[in-house]
Amino acid sequence: MGKLRPREAEWLAFGHTGRDENRGPERLNYCPKSHSQLGQSWGSDPGLLAPPRQRPRCPPTPRPLQNLLLLWTFLNCGLGGSAQGPGEWTPWGSWSRCSSSCGRGLSVRSRRCVWFPGEEPCWGDSHEYRLCRLPDCPLGAIPFRDLQCAIYNGHPVLGSQKTYQWVPFYGAPNQCDLNCLAEGHAFYHSFGRVLDGTPCSPGTQGLCVAGRCLSAGCDGLLGSDAREDHCGRCGGANESCLLVQRVFRDSGAFAGYWNVTLIPEGARHIRVAHRSRNHLALMGGDGRYVLNGNWAVSPPGTYEAAGTRVVYTREAGPEEMLSAAGPTSQDLLLQILLQEPNPGIEFEFWLPRERYSPFQAQAQALGWSLRQQQPGAVDRQPSELPAAPATSVPRIPTPAPDPCAPCPDTRGRAHRLLHYCGSDFVFRARVLSRRHQAQETRYEVQVQLIYKNRSPLRALEYVWALGRCPCPRLDLHREYLLAAQRLISPDGTQDRLLLPHTGYARAWSPAEDSRVRLAARHCPR
Repeated sequence: MGKLRPREAEWLAFGHTGRDENRGPERLNYCPKSHSQLGQSWGSDPGLLAPPRQRPRCPPTPRPLQNLLLLWTFLNCGLGGSAQGPGEWTPWGSWSRCSSSCGRGLSVRSRRCVWFPGEEPCWGDSHEYRLCRLPDCPLGAIPFRDLQCAIYNGHPVLGSQKTYQWVPFYGAPNQCDLNCLAEGHAFYHSFGRVLDGTPCSPGTQGLCVAGRCLSAGCDGLLGSDAREDHCGRCGGANESCLLVQRVFRDSGAFAGYWNVTLIPEGARHIRVAHRSRNHLALMGGDGRYVLNGNWAVSPPGTYEAAGTRVVYTREAGPEEMLSAAGPTSQDLLLQILLQEPNPGIEFEFWLPRERYSPFQAQAQALGWSLRQQQPGAVDRQPSELPAAPATSVPRIPTPAPDPCAPCPDTRGRAHRLLHYCGSDFVFRARVLSRRHQAQETRYEVQVQLIYKNRSPLRALEYVWALGRCPCPRLDLHREYLLAAQRLISPDGTQDRLLLPHTGYARAWSPAEDSRVRLAARHCPR
């Protein structure tokens, strides 16, 4: 911003007064204008401040109005010393070209702040970054970070004439520094920041911008908090879809496959769970089984079905789960292969509003007449089921006793308020993996929705808990509402999300979501 000389700044802030030789007293010769008018008077560039070439002149003002006009000028120009609010941004410029010639990169646009003496600077960012996608790079193309390290090949560094060949090093604390390892040596050197648009690390979605690793929101902007709602709308509030959430409790009268529910086309965020020796089965729209069909139990894993990936897990307990992000491209039929009376199957998914009525009509058609009856009675002992190798259901080994003691009961409004108000982060996340390290447990979670955060959260985060038997304990592939603290080591090398012992970790549900939003209103300001 250009600076005004003292006299010009004083003239701009308070208005110029000149003495009339004939009348004696000073007379106001400054005609006040609004900020937008001043900008138009000074030139076409609103970001440049410069004194006008000719002082604006006003027609003679009657003496009784001079004091009022002078007071108006003082208040608008900040004579009292208080700021008049933020300045104004110029319109956004156009987006730049993509930083990469193939694969993923970023483009940037900028704007400038116009502010006047006595005002605060503009609120917000002067630059905005968005993700750009180009055709995949050809096989054998040199990665962007490798090119940046290779620039220093054969050049003396470290204050000596010795030269090295450099390759990227990913073990340093800041992944957006250009950390390069000297080939054949056991040291690396940091050459400053990587260029904007460099991937944070191989296999991740984040890109480095101004030394920070940022992920793109659903609006394509890097560092954006915009997230898709359960209906698949960016920044939505779940207003265009409905949650189907039920428990199938039919115990059945024979062993075999029983229909549970239809999962219609367009379903999102599908989750099915039960605790028994029965097995979930999934059939596609073409009548072929995706898993656990024809009396054969499929191994846990990820299966492609109806245009989405279905994650099938069997936990000790026994517990069995299905989950899929969706949306499904065709109908799926969920069944249960009964071996013992059904204790209850919980299922839920989100469905577009316009598909809900047709779903109800189709679900009612899944009556007793459509159930695939198999001869025989329900037997609690799977070893007494038909013994043919191709048609028998293998018995799941009895799990070993859980060495971890039960966690204390932490339910209640007071506990929720305590941890929500005192935490640094409250967010909804799906547990992807669990790993024990020394006397700690590390969970890798996928952040779904952020309720509260003191600093940015990435799409994938690690959440740490103390002990090999932490309380609360998080189950794999389930979604939770978590309240976490930020813990930075004294030397600044570790920045962690810590789940406190007996802290707040509740299985997500629409009711729990409402309770969390209500808790936010009762935290002290």
